[in-house]
Amino acid sequence: MKLKLDENLGHSAQDLVEAAGHEVATVYAESVCSASDDEVIQISRREERCLVTLDLEFANPLRYRPADYRGIAVLRLPAKASLVHLENAIHTFTTALQPTIVSHPWIVEAGRIRIYQDPDEDPLDRE
Repeated sequence: MKLKLDENLGHSAQDLVEAAGHEVATVYAESVCSASDDEVIQISRREERCLVTLDLEFANPLRYRPADYRGIAVLRLPAKASLVHLENAIHTFTTALQPTIVSHPWIVEAGRIRIYQDPDEDPLDRE
């Protein structure tokens, strides 16, 4: 899967996601670190990449409508997170990663993923 890592995720995160077999581009490598959230999500959209971030703002479905993007994954780490916390969250994310993220933002914690379900969507209607 094609992923875009936000500026709040460093080289360790990139290495972990690439090791899991995903194609990774980063906000940092593209020199758009000072870009607004709206710019970052639009860049991800143009590149048809799922955005992976620590920024909880991206989990707001009223601001970032899920159907408009290739996916949004917000990693939730403890306040004083260590590299182990990041590794566990990324492992949880990459192990479960599947195309359903395209229409359903994920909130990822170590060992747990909460998937946003649009209230107007019928969960039994799978085309």
